[in-house]
Amino acid sequence: MKRQGMPLSQLPFGMRGVVRELRAETSSRRRLLDLGLVAGTPVETVLRSPAGNPMAYEIRGALIALRNAEAGQIIVDMM
Repeated sequence: MKRQGMPLSQLPFGMRGVVRELRAETSSRRRLLDLGLVAGTPVETVLRSPAGNPMAYEIRGALIALRNAEAGQIIVDMM
């Protein structure tokens, strides 16, 4: 069973999701869009810092580190 509409920051380690929407505004939104985080983009949680923040995600073949506050503004559907 798929969990729908969770923040990327809550995607379990090693799991994949697909971007549903961005809830970020202004410059944060622009940065996330520039990183390729548009609806339909697959994302995977691949690395976690020792403190758990930031986390690294594979996005379009690149490894991108996002803080929990940023990742919390990205809504994904689990694959």
